Amino acid sequence: MKLTIPVNIRAKALKEIKLIIEKKGIPDDYGLRIGIKGAGCSGMGFLLGFDKEKDSDESFEVEGLNVLIDKRHTMYVVGLEIDFYDGGDARGFTFVNPNAESDESTLEKEMN
Repeated sequence: MKLTIPVNIRAKALKEIKLIIEKKGIPDDYGLRIGIKGAGCSGMGFLLGFDKEKDSDESFEVEGLNVLIDKRHTMYVVGLEIDFYDGGDARGFTFVNPNAESDESTLEKEMN
């Protein structure tokens, strides 16, 4: 049974991710890891990075991109929307969590 990815990666974000993979020479056996970080005073944040698949991961394919989400993080990222903002004031990935109490999105730095 094929699983449906619990997050929505917008076209601009997908294009930027593929560009980073090409520019940085990310190996073919790595996937895009989507997860959560922290839960202290400032609350939970989201992360993007490249990693090898682990036993604890669910794996999804989005337009040829292997996406990895740790099974323990899945419930926290359901419905998450990932986009890319490229404006004069900032540049980076945005995460909109429709399950959060606030409608604000979190702007993260571009992945290195």
